[in-house]
Amino acid sequence: MIWQNYQLDNTILKTTEPISLWQTEKGTVEIGKNTLAIPIKLDDQQKGYVFHGNGKLLLDTIVETREGAVGKPVENELNGIFLMLGNAEEIQQHLSSAAKEDLKKMGYESEQGFIDKAEDLLDNFGKKGIHGHQCCGNNHGIIFAFPNEKGKLDVLVAKGSKLVYKAINQTFVSNDDKVVLKTPSEVIVSGGNRKSLVIKKHMYHRNH
Repeated sequence: MIWQNYQLDNTILKTTEPISLWQTEKGTVEIGKNTLAIPIKLDDQQKGYVFHGNGKLLLDTIVETREGAVGKPVENELNGIFLMLGNAEEIQQHLSSAAKEDLKKMGYESEQGFIDKAEDLLDNFGKKGIHGHQCCGNNHGIIFAFPNEKGKLDVLVAKGSKLVYKAINQTFVSNDDKVVLKTPSEVIVSGGNRKSLVIKKHMYHRNH
């Protein structure tokens, strides 16, 4: 897939009810009713959306080791603009046309204001090379990109049992019972059955 071929539609929609955009035992991404949405297209096919509304991101990023649980869950309020690729057809049935009042509730004076912000996010996302993840060309994988306070993107990639979450101060990778958690102070690698390797700065110890 060539990233430059992704384009925004010129239609602004809104959600007609709360939607669970992604949900597994590892976490969930939810948005509320009247969340604004602009479709992202590739060759005239809808591949995802740029959203702006109210929602939540919940992730279980705790790693169990013999020394106990390490890390803490991610609980983020989604009150700003963010991007999603994947699962577009299922979401489409929960959308309808947005009105000027819907735009004003989110702080936009016009449709162009939301479109400009969505285009900036799409451009930023493309420059990061996130499209290298081969998960958004079908209905079996999802990518989310959430702008953070550093002006960069927190990214969540999910496909089947595989999960990758990269944020400012942590990277979490999970595949079945194999987990890697990286923070500014340590790296935890777990292979299941609480077998783990914990690396703290320049020191490390093994748990068997």
